[in-house]
Amino acid sequence: MAGMQKIGFIGIGNMGGHMARHLVGAGFDVTVMDTRPDIVEAFVKEHGCAAESDPKAFGASMDAVITMLPTSKIVRAVIMGGDGKDGVADGMAKGAFVMDMSTSSPEDTVSLGKELQGKGIGMVDAPVAGGVVFAADGSLSIMIGGAEEDKARAKPLLDAMGKDVIDCGILGGAHTMKALNNFVNAAALITGIEAMSVALKFGIEPGIALNALKSACTGRNNPIEKKIETHIMTRKFATGMPVGLICKDVNIAVDSAAALGAYAPMAKETARLWEEARDRFGFDPDQSEVVRLWETETDVTVSHD
Repeated sequence: MAGMQKIGFIGIGNMGGHMARHLVGAGFDVTVMDTRPDIVEAFVKEHGCAAESDPKAFGASMDAVITMLPTSKIVRAVIMGGDGKDGVADGMAKGAFVMDMSTSSPEDTVSLGKELQGKGIGMVDAPVAGGVVFAADGSLSIMIGGAEEDKARAKPLLDAMGKDVIDCGILGGAHTMKALNNFVNAAALITGIEAMSVALKFGIEPGIALNALKSACTGRNNPIEKKIETHIMTRKFATGMPVGLICKDVNIAVDSAAALGAYAPMAKETARLWEEARDRFGFDPDQSEVVRLWETETDVTVSHD
């Protein structure tokens, strides 16, 4: 870890708090920042690390700054500042780098990376997959994109927070693949829900329909096994990801495809259906509760009961 000791971590929420904790446990000198003083106070008290609320002072002397924030717009505002306010990058030394682990827009990531490069600061994008449970036990899957030198420097940090590191090549590549992975999972989940709702409407028993669907699908369908079977049919609805964030992630994929001039009608329709569920049932319900859209319209309940 020589030359890579002082780490700033911005965003110590449900995911980020666990990730920062693993960095402390791995021996890194961690300083945290969050807009919620109570969260910061509790984290510092528990882990004995430092905190800083001034962005420019936060960036000073950091070897790397990690962001785990809701959107790329927020990432940009924190890193670059604006409206006469300093950002974290204003305090960072040349040769340091920013690692955005949020689920961000690839286009925003590339743009931010170019601006940071002009300041002599590197950037990698390293979004995570796995959810809160995996963040807690340090078994996240992490994708990474950026310059080879920066990816190599980031590797010890990623190893402390996750189990698998998938190299996605250029800067923005990891955020692109994260959005596309989330689109595929979101589409697969509502496709499975739709199939189950039609089967139940026909009168097939839920368990029979589920087993037939699992055996008929080629290969492994994670949303059927991990969400329909374990959260929807049991009515637990506790995957840890809200409907509203799935909407955001799928729309990143839609916007990225549009920016590239790519043909993506499935992504658009998937986004529309998730948005309909969000608008009808709210931003905060668990992603598995998207089933309520099909249950309401088809007049069935996708459960073991």
